[in-house]
Amino acid sequence: MSPRRAQHDIDGKPDQESANFEDVFSRLEETVRKLETGPLSLDDSTRLFEEGMGLAKRCNELLSATELKVTRLQSAFAEQMRFVPDDPDDGEDPDSDDDHDH
Repeated sequence: MSPRRAQHDIDGKPDQESANFEDVFSRLEETVRKLETGPLSLDDSTRLFEEGMGLAKRCNELLSATELKVTRLQSAFAEQMRFVPDDPDDGEDPDSDDDHDH
């Protein structure tokens, strides 16, 4: 089994797997800008396009993981709220009923 080598883009930047969403998205924007503005060779354009597709995929994975986490947190919160007893006085002062009855 051979050790996994980190891939690098044209500028020698490391692979995006350990980066956070903001870093990956920033690199994706930079990659798109290079493709749109620079006179690049076919090989460089192809590599940048491939890198951009990988960055877009990674952004999607990070967003999906975050969405799942938020959904789980919402479910856990909703479950906890099921067990919180309702206030029988609807927020009124508990002594106020006694004052009106006497």
